[in-house]
Amino acid sequence: MTTEHAIDPSVPPSGAGCADCDAVGGWWFHLRRCAQCGNIGCCDSSPGQHATAHFRATGHPVVRSYEPGEDWFWNYATNELYESGPPLAPPVSHPVDQPVPGPAGRVPADWARALHR
Repeated sequence: MTTEHAIDPSVPPSGAGCADCDAVGGWWFHLRRCAQCGNIGCCDSSPGQHATAHFRATGHPVVRSYEPGEDWFWNYATNELYESGPPLAPPVSHPVDQPVPGPAGRVPADWARALHR
Protein backbone atom coordinates (compact mmCIF):
# COMPACT_ATOMS: atom_id res chain seq x y z
CA MET A 1 0.00 0.00 0.00
CA THR A 2 1.50 3.34 -1.02
CA THR A 3 -0.72 5.53 1.12
CA GLU A 4 1.23 5.53 4.38
CA HIS A 5 0.91 9.33 4.67
CA ALA A 6 -2.88 8.84 4.80
CA ILE A 7 -2.73 6.29 7.64
CA ASP A 8 -1.97 7.01 11.27
CA PRO A 9 -1.93 3.65 13.07
CA SER A 10 -1.77 5.32 16.50
CA VAL A 11 -5.15 7.09 16.29
CA PRO A 12 -8.02 5.21 17.95
CA PRO A 13 -11.49 5.09 16.38
CA SER A 14 -13.93 7.86 17.27
CA GLY A 15 -16.51 5.47 18.73
CA ALA A 16 -18.59 2.36 18.21
CA GLY A 17 -20.82 3.79 15.49
CA CYS A 18 -21.24 6.53 12.90
CA ALA A 19 -20.97 9.81 14.79
CA ASP A 20 -22.94 11.70 12.14
CA CYS A 21 -25.81 9.19 12.23
CA ASP A 22 -25.76 9.28 16.03
CA ALA A 23 -26.01 13.07 15.98
CA VAL A 24 -29.30 12.98 14.07
CA GLY A 25 -30.78 9.74 15.41
CA GLY A 26 -30.07 7.89 12.16
CA TRP A 27 -28.91 4.38 11.44
CA TRP A 28 -26.27 2.65 9.32
CA PHE A 29 -25.72 -0.53 7.36
CA HIS A 30 -21.94 -1.03 7.63
CA LEU A 31 -19.22 1.10 9.19
CA ARG A 32 -15.91 2.47 7.90
CA ARG A 33 -13.00 3.90 9.88
CA CYS A 34 -10.89 6.78 8.59
CA ALA A 35 -7.31 5.49 8.69
CA GLN A 36 -5.95 9.00 9.21
CA CYS A 37 -8.09 10.46 12.02
CA GLY A 38 -10.18 7.53 13.28
CA ASN A 39 -13.57 9.00 12.34
CA ILE A 40 -16.24 6.31 12.12
CA GLY A 41 -18.68 6.82 9.26
CA CYS A 42 -21.34 4.75 7.57
CA CYS A 43 -20.81 3.04 4.21
CA ASP A 44 -22.17 4.15 0.85
CA SER A 45 -25.06 1.67 1.11
CA SER A 46 -26.22 3.45 4.27
CA PRO A 47 -28.74 6.30 4.02
CA GLY A 48 -26.23 8.90 5.29
CA GLN A 49 -23.11 7.81 3.36
CA HIS A 50 -21.05 9.61 5.99
CA ALA A 51 -17.69 7.88 5.36
CA THR A 52 -17.60 9.27 1.81
CA ALA A 53 -18.80 12.66 3.08
CA HIS A 54 -15.89 12.64 5.56
CA PHE A 55 -13.44 11.99 2.71
CA ARG A 56 -14.92 14.86 0.68
CA ALA A 57 -14.83 17.26 3.63
CA THR A 58 -11.35 16.39 4.91
CA GLY A 59 -9.44 14.88 2.00
CA HIS A 60 -8.62 11.82 4.15
CA PRO A 61 -8.62 9.19 1.40
CA VAL A 62 -8.21 5.83 3.16
CA VAL A 63 -10.79 3.95 5.22
CA ARG A 64 -10.69 0.52 6.80
CA SER A 65 -13.72 -1.65 7.33
CA TYR A 66 -15.00 -1.32 10.88
CA GLU A 67 -16.91 -4.59 10.68
CA PRO A 68 -15.87 -7.59 12.82
CA GLY A 69 -13.61 -9.99 10.93
CA GLU A 70 -12.84 -7.57 8.08
CA ASP A 71 -9.43 -5.92 7.65
CA TRP A 72 -9.57 -4.47 4.13
CA PHE A 73 -8.82 -0.84 3.26
CA TRP A 74 -10.35 1.37 0.55
CA ASN A 75 -8.74 4.42 -1.03
CA TYR A 76 -11.39 6.92 -2.16
CA ALA A 77 -8.85 8.99 -4.10
CA THR A 78 -7.74 6.10 -6.31
CA ASN A 79 -10.74 3.76 -6.02
CA GLU A 80 -8.41 0.97 -4.93
CA LEU A 81 -9.15 -1.89 -2.56
CA TYR A 82 -6.37 -3.27 -0.37
CA GLU A 83 -6.96 -6.71 1.11
CA SER A 84 -4.94 -5.70 4.18
CA GLY A 85 -2.78 -2.92 5.55
CA PRO A 86 -0.99 -1.82 8.67
CA PRO A 87 -2.54 -2.65 12.04
CA LEU A 88 -4.54 0.22 13.53
CA ALA A 89 -5.08 1.17 17.17
CA PRO A 90 -7.79 -0.91 18.84
CA PRO A 91 -10.61 -1.55 18.73
CA VAL A 92 -10.53 -2.75 15.12
CA SER A 93 -14.31 -3.08 14.75
CA HIS A 94 -17.58 -2.07 16.30
CA PRO A 95 -18.67 -4.30 19.20
CA VAL A 96 -19.49 -7.81 18.02
CA ASP A 97 -22.87 -7.67 19.78
CA GLN A 98 -23.86 -4.47 17.92
CA PRO A 99 -26.42 -5.44 15.27
CA VAL A 100 -25.99 -4.93 11.55
CA PRO A 101 -27.67 -2.77 10.48
CA GLY A 102 -27.44 -0.71 13.62
CA PRO A 103 -27.68 0.63 16.13
CA ALA A 104 -30.32 -1.38 17.96
CA GLY A 105 -33.59 0.47 18.33
CA ARG A 106 -33.09 2.93 15.46
CA VAL A 107 -33.26 0.68 12.39
CA PRO A 108 -36.64 0.84 10.63
CA ALA A 109 -38.47 -2.40 9.84
CA ASP A 110 -38.19 -1.67 6.10
CA TRP A 111 -34.47 -0.77 6.31
CA ALA A 112 -33.51 -2.68 3.15
CA ARG A 113 -35.63 -0.28 1.05
CA ALA A 114 -33.53 2.66 2.24
CA LEU A 115 -30.19 1.20 1.16
CA HIS A 116 -28.28 2.84 -1.67
CA ARG A 117 -27.32 0.32 -4.32
